[in-house]
Amino acid sequence: MKWVKRGLVFAPGADVPWAMRAAMTPCVAPAGDHARRVYFAGRDDRGRGQIGVFDMDVKRLEVFNLRPEPVLGLGQIGTFDDNGVNAPWVVESNGKVLMYYTGWTLGVTVPFYLHVGLAARDETTQRFARVSIAPILDRTSIDPFLTAAPCVRLDEGKWRMWYVSGAEWRERGGAVQHRYHIRYAQSRDGLTWERKGIVCIDFKSDDEYAIARPCVVKDVDRYRMWYCYRGDAYRIGYAESADGIEWVRRDDLAGITASEHGWDSQMVAYPCVFDCDGARYMLYNGDGYGRTGIGLAVQEP
Repeated sequence: MKWVKRGLVFAPGADVPWAMRAAMTPCVAPAGDHARRVYFAGRDDRGRGQIGVFDMDVKRLEVFNLRPEPVLGLGQIGTFDDNGVNAPWVVESNGKVLMYYTGWTLGVTVPFYLHVGLAARDETTQRFARVSIAPILDRTSIDPFLTAAPCVRLDEGKWRMWYVSGAEWRERGGAVQHRYHIRYAQSRDGLTWERKGIVCIDFKSDDEYAIARPCVVKDVDRYRMWYCYRGDAYRIGYAESADGIEWVRRDDLAGITASEHGWDSQMVAYPCVFDCDGARYMLYNGDGYGRTGIGLAVQEP
């Protein structure tokens, strides 16, 4: 497969204070015939993430209806998401719109802690309210370090989640470095998740230390996953599966990499793949983990 880049569609700026430093980790939901609703995380002048939304005409590459305020802001001080929220994943079920997301809080022996939270949309205000002030994927003996960046699908009545799990923190070059990969969980209700430590996408080498932001699509013949992986800089990877649990990495088939110059010449990361009007598209981030904004690519037929 090959992706053709259509260009930058949304960039952060000082006119949106809560997203002045970055626009990252996009997630897509339907919003009309040729439109898609894009949820994303902005970063303010202190680097804290908050989740906002805009609409996009995919064919015309037009962005509109950017809400001036976040739809999910910082958590209450002392809770798991008081220093930022990002990596939204939106699911519609029984007339409700649910948002799974990553909550950030600062650490002492390690720089940060990450946990998965859940919020539900208020149909009057269109803002999201936390289902609980506690995470729905807390640290356990299965995931003792961190959980983050969930991709959630309702699949034949079963709730399925592919998420980032911390494998370890380690000291390298006088600093503490995180190391995380992608695991699998499932649920009967989308609230309580069964975790068995199943690793879907693992490290290829000791130099690879971050595998992040899974995006899973179920086609007629197989499950497909796009994600990003990092040694020196993030690149977008690809894997295939017959059942959504056992995966084969095929990064050589990802079909997209950093450009020779421009806004995504140093890294490509945080892919979100979706279908619209018979074509398959990808939203993704470029340099600086979203510092340069969100771009769009279309898959060649």
